[in-house]
Amino acid sequence: MAEVQTHRPTSVRVVFVCWGNICRSPMAERVARRAAQEAGLTGVDFSSAATSSDELGAPMDPRAAAMLRRHGYHPDGHVAHRISPDEISSASLVIAMEDLHLRKLRALADVDHLRLLSDFDPDAEPGSGVPDPWYGSDEGFADTLAMIEAATPGVLAHVSELQRARV
Repeated sequence: MAEVQTHRPTSVRVVFVCWGNICRSPMAERVARRAAQEAGLTGVDFSSAATSSDELGAPMDPRAAAMLRRHGYHPDGHVAHRISPDEISSASLVIAMEDLHLRKLRALADVDHLRLLSDFDPDAEPGSGVPDPWYGSDEGFADTLAMIEAATPGVLAHVSELQRARV
């Protein structure tokens, strides 16, 4: 009788990055984590970080957390932190919300696994990014969540490709 070999998915680390790590990037982390779980995608670790030190140690923005809760996500337990060169280098994929974040990430680490979240949304304008909702009304957080959710299937497809390439 032939032995059946099972392959456990190779671990992939994905870090979502925005300015302060209190709105967009933790929202994206929560959305991606739930989508991966619902899709049965294992072997992936999602986290989030900031390019600035403005909000170090802060919880998620209450408006972002409220928007996530309204849509069935669990925002609790978030603490903002700034991304380090080692965190960038050790990640499989670092996803920035805006071109400004990409430039800051490139200044920290010379890697080729930096992307914009909007790159994963086939309906998004190339290079458009995800605007910061912090400066506006609650409606901006709804728009941010919609943009994140639209890009998430593309993120998960890319993560699956990364896993297949590592097996």
